[in-house]
Amino acid sequence: MEIYLTVILKSKVENIEILKNKLKELVSLSTKEVACLQYDLHQSKDDSSVFIFHETWKDQSGLESHNNQGYIKEFFEISKTLLQDTPIVYSTSRI
Repeated sequence: MEIYLTVILKSKVENIEILKNKLKELVSLSTKEVACLQYDLHQSKDDSSVFIFHETWKDQSGLESHNNQGYIKEFFEISKTLLQDTPIVYSTSRI
């Protein structure tokens, strides 16, 4: 069963470009994973510090594998200094 996620990240103003580059790296690496069906990154037009991922994963085990990748763990460690808030993650169903 496919897993749909929307993830919202808010950068500290002084870190917008640094975070944007880190997020682009995540896209590059994540889209190479077999279970990754969609991994789209968006930036708010109204607030450039807000980034949104729209993700689709093949199944729960694929998502768990993704979350256990070294580069994901490294990103979340680094992001503690870049983000203004904790990321918001919505797990959704397509309707």
